[in-house]
Amino acid sequence: MSALRVFIADDEEPARERLKELLADVAAQVATEVVGEAGNAGETLARLPGSAAELLLLDIQMPGMSGLELARHVAGLPQPPAVIFVTAHDRHAVEAFELNALDYLLKPVRAERLADALRRARAAGPPERARLERADPHAREFFSVAERNRIVLLPVRDVVYCKAELKYVTLRTRGGEHLIEEPLVALEREFAERFVRIHRNCLVARAAIRGFERAAGDDEEPRWLVLLEGVPEKLPVSRRQWPALRGLSAEP
Repeated sequence: MSALRVFIADDEEPARERLKELLADVAAQVATEVVGEAGNAGETLARLPGSAAELLLLDIQMPGMSGLELARHVAGLPQPPAVIFVTAHDRHAVEAFELNALDYLLKPVRAERLADALRRARAAGPPERARLERADPHAREFFSVAERNRIVLLPVRDVVYCKAELKYVTLRTRGGEHLIEEPLVALEREFAERFVRIHRNCLVARAAIRGFERAAGDDEEPRWLVLLEGVPEKLPVSRRQWPALRGLSAEP
């Protein structure tokens, strides 16, 4: 059997070196090849696709983005690796891993436990995205945008509105547009504190709403457009959503 190709993501270099030593220690039981390493989420997403890694050893406590969120972004790669989470003892994280059948190692990692996890990961393959989502109760800080066989991170705070079109959702920022393949209803549920629905196919950032104006040519039953900071578009508000929206602005 060929060596398992492993990528290590941990913000502490001594921790990465320790994992490499342990992988060498269990080589007789499970042959591995370390094909890359990274110290944060951005480096991981930049280096992982080109490494052809079959397994990601992923620390869940890294600065800037948790390992759980990073794993959700990695799952969007064309050929995602299997994932083994590495963590200091965190009761809530461990409970989430066990409930959703996600494999994990507790620090300090022991060689025999690592060997067992490697064997299971090789047999199981990549984790299901739904399991990763259930294990992470927090809304993401970034969207995953697929561009040329890589994942680009787009900060959620930069998105002015999300608009569903066919099987895609357009994310509109002040600088342009990006496409993702996620259901609008799932985005509404995950980001309920940040976005509000204005139409069956559109969510807007609450913080970007600057007011409303009446749509021209509809005097019998007024229709409204929402005005958003940073973009020129005026988006229609459905009659169904208007009662909930008009209290978000002093205008009209």
